[in-house]
Amino acid sequence: MFKNVLIAEDHEIVNLSLRNALTDLGITITNNDYVFYCDAALTRVQKALNEGNPYELIITDLSFDEEPTAQKINNGRELIKAVRAIQPDLKVLVFSIENRALIANALFKELNIDAFVPKARHDAKDLKLAIESIYKHKKYHSPNLRQKQANAHVFTEYDKAIVALLLEGRTQKEMPDLLKQKKLEPSGLSSIEKRINLIKTTLNISNNGQLIAHCIANKII
Repeated sequence: MFKNVLIAEDHEIVNLSLRNALTDLGITITNNDYVFYCDAALTRVQKALNEGNPYELIITDLSFDEEPTAQKINNGRELIKAVRAIQPDLKVLVFSIENRALIANALFKELNIDAFVPKARHDAKDLKLAIESIYKHKKYHSPNLRQKQANAHVFTEYDKAIVALLLEGRTQKEMPDLLKQKKLEPSGLSSIEKRINLIKTTLNISNNGQLIAHCIANKII
């Protein structure tokens, strides 16, 4: 079984649950083996490589809450690209609230991840099966992933511009001036916030990270 596993997860209670699941598999996680931010995850991967004791597997969320201190890497997708750039053979398990087969399939295809497990009922069992599969050099597509999307939203050019700015790491407060430069209306902060909330509600998405992941997977941006 894996000896060196890194967890990148910004919610402490989920982080603890992950550690318990790994313990059941005989994997020991120290305080240095879990982080709350993507930048810290990349630093840990690089440090482990430099010390000659590289991580074998990283378990990462797709979306991370915004932090007061600016981060160079703001989401799991970019983190996967960054760690694979310095350690191409690192195994990747995505553990996310995003529960759409379409999103997972896009990550398997574009980033060659090794497993995707949605945060849902019985996800601890799902995680263990995924880790065991990865250890045997097999890909793991969770059977709990939703195959169809019940809701749909038709993205306008205005919507695409907003999501593209989110992907760039822009805050909503920065968007009014940027949209004015693109001659896109309405550019008021309140209108932007309402539009983002409308899209997320329609798609049953809870945060901006999931919105970005949805748009990338569906080639909207």
